[in-house]
Amino acid sequence: MAQMTFPLARISTVLALALGALAASGCAPTLIPNTDVEDTSQNKKVVGYCEQYRHGVEEKNVGLLLKMASERYYEDGGNTNAEDDIDFAGLKEYLAGSFVKTSAIRYEIRYRRVTFTQNDKVYVDYTYSASYKLPGLKGEEWRHTVADNRLVLVPDGDAYKILSGM
Repeated sequence: MAQMTFPLARISTVLALALGALAASGCAPTLIPNTDVEDTSQNKKVVGYCEQYRHGVEEKNVGLLLKMASERYYEDGGNTNAEDDIDFAGLKEYLAGSFVKTSAIRYEIRYRRVTFTQNDKVYVDYTYSASYKLPGLKGEEWRHTVADNRLVLVPDGDAYKILSGM
């Protein structure tokens, strides 16, 4: 009889652990594929909008990117130096100048967090990997950058506009 109790006790323990693990995993949020962002309709809409931005960068589509930018666009460069600040007019100049020099762009984004604020801003925190081909001393050269960034969006009808972070 003791031999039968041991396997039953062991099976009961394994079953209890499995049910506990299943219950715990049921509490974990479902993520949008290939992101760290919870899968909600609002978050999908934001990530979808940001994917339009990403494709615009890869396609060097200045018109699309300017259409996505708010007329109130302002970027302070992340420092106190006002010389590198860019408003909407500066963004237009920057994009046109940068894309003319670049013959190819590959821009990948890993979305880390989407935060909706009480003042109607949406923060999109992400890590990007940018590869781009520029003229160099020996012909065209590929350059590569990996960094964290934040897009700040504001609602615009059924879509958004980018307030900063391009």
